[in-house]
Amino acid sequence: MLFGFVILPFSFYYAVGLLLTKFSKGWLIVTLLEKTLTQVIPVNRELLPLIEAHLNNLIKPHGSLGRLEDIAARYCLICGNAAPQLGRKAVVCFAADHGVAAEGVSAYPANVTPQMVRGILNGDAAVSVLARHADVELLVVDTGVNDPMEGMAGLLRHKVAYGTRNMAQGPAMEIDEARRALEVGILMADEVYARGVRMVATGDMGIANTTAAAALCAAYLQCDPDKVTGRGTGIDETQRRHKLEVVRRALSVNSGSLDNPLTTLAALGGLEIAGICGLVLGAAARRMAVVVDGFISTASALAAVRLVPAAADYLFFGHQSHEQGHSVVLDALGAKPILNLGMRLGEGTGAVLAMQIIEAAVKTYLEMGTFDGVGVSLMLEK
Repeated sequence: MLFGFVILPFSFYYAVGLLLTKFSKGWLIVTLLEKTLTQVIPVNRELLPLIEAHLNNLIKPHGSLGRLEDIAARYCLICGNAAPQLGRKAVVCFAADHGVAAEGVSAYPANVTPQMVRGILNGDAAVSVLARHADVELLVVDTGVNDPMEGMAGLLRHKVAYGTRNMAQGPAMEIDEARRALEVGILMADEVYARGVRMVATGDMGIANTTAAAALCAAYLQCDPDKVTGRGTGIDETQRRHKLEVVRRALSVNSGSLDNPLTTLAALGGLEIAGICGLVLGAAARRMAVVVDGFISTASALAAVRLVPAAADYLFFGHQSHEQGHSVVLDALGAKPILNLGMRLGEGTGAVLAMQIIEAAVKTYLEMGTFDGVGVSLMLEK
């Protein structure tokens, strides 16, 4: 107790999402989102010569481990340490519904979202199996499922709203809703970091979310929506053309909101997409490696990079999705995915698989012997 006030732990104010900072004339309220944005800084590339020297001293020909060497070097830069620790792994799957599903853009009805969330929590979904196999902790976060989700053990309840509005008729979210979903993602990054996680994968679940992702990518990249609007859950070409028309309509009716990254996210995104974006930002602020899954997660990562370009330094792209727009966005980001298995499921499946490659790359970097250490001659016979 000080001057009549109770001193609470900093984590309390952090969780509430409001910090007070003294400003020139009075007090300025700085939100958790704004604070996090200032904490995302570029990696320190001055470490690269030291990292490369170690790679070249490993008992192998220079460059013979190919992309594993690049992956290991990137991981070191993310951690800011030429001898990093791997730590624990986690995949955070955000779930939410989309009002645009009412336009008939998906092969599945909206009530499949809560059913799939139950399947993930029950251990029956693909991401559940792959996470168990790879020793990756799986967290499922409800940021906007249009269902009370009662009686679901293990579900992390951070519902901002019961789904978004129909973006083909107006903004999908209010700015405040988008901010709250972003801050849920930031808090999830903080939570897993506190539990020793140093590599986090992104996951999504939400019927019609490829429609939202396509609209977001078209807006951020200022490209023809036809390039990024694919078949999602397996619709035919006629249905895809209808979906494309819905995306074009959403871009048109929200055109006045597409002049900055945050309002664009609110107008065209989803509550799970914003959650993933927040996870990326929060993890980058914590110097954690982020393994991005498929098209939905990449749209979320694109939003994060538009908010803070330095967030790109902390990203691994787990795989090349079969979804049409994914390669377009990856090319725009200058990203090279680790795997290409023709997958298009989402949930975090491709990212969880790629985590094992990243872990293997870092372990070879840390655990292989060096020419200096084992006395292997670097001299070539003449």
